[in-house]
Amino acid sequence: MEVEVKQPVPNQGGQQWMAMPQLNIPGVPPGLEYLAQIDQLLMHQQIELFEALTNIETKNRYAVKNSLGQQVYFAFEESDFCHRICCGPQRGFTMHIVDNQHREVIRLERPFKYCAGCCWCADTDCCSQEIHIQSPPGQVIGYCRQIGSKWKGMYEVLDANKSVVLKIRGPCCPCQTICCTGDVDFVVLGTDGVTEVGKISKQWGGFFREVITSADNFSCSFPMDLDVKMKANMIGATFLIDYMFFEQKDNNS
Repeated sequence: MEVEVKQPVPNQGGQQWMAMPQLNIPGVPPGLEYLAQIDQLLMHQQIELFEALTNIETKNRYAVKNSLGQQVYFAFEESDFCHRICCGPQRGFTMHIVDNQHREVIRLERPFKYCAGCCWCADTDCCSQEIHIQSPPGQVIGYCRQIGSKWKGMYEVLDANKSVVLKIRGPCCPCQTICCTGDVDFVVLGTDGVTEVGKISKQWGGFFREVITSADNFSCSFPMDLDVKMKANMIGATFLIDYMFFEQKDNNS
């Protein structure tokens, strides 16, 4: 079922949108046809001036683009004000992802878990951060969940049947500083945990963006022939990593 959302997609100063694919792919949810043509997505979080000036957490918004800079999707967070203030990056949320027709094509649900986040305990469900990916909204196509590790961020990407399809291995230190402006890479691996098949990278956004705000830039790369539902799951994994590691300005500066 296609869902049209009321949230307006902001005018990005004449931003060019990716042309709607003229494809009819059996088994592909409406709106994911875009993903069949690309092997990389760039996610640019919008700077919220009110948040930068007051340090009061606002709802996140992202422009999702292809490698040519054409906008593919627009994503916006739905969350409770008290959760944003009291729980910060731990908060539960719903992320709506819409195309240039204002159709909601992907929905991400992150449940709030009070005790979750510690990598040592993440093998226990109640202590594991996770995100559910739906396309179309209401139909789960996959999950991304944190798994136990000694200190590196480790994740599994699962299909709708909760079978592991991909694994993600984070760096020893995911923080960026003024003296360390390189990208922070989370390597995407096959089920063997060895073969590299993609990468999720937190990109250095410049001094102002990193020090004054918590607005982040990410790139997400994957094989061109990867199933489009799994590409959508990779989008979900990127947002989960963003909230877990980079939503606090202290982690960027």
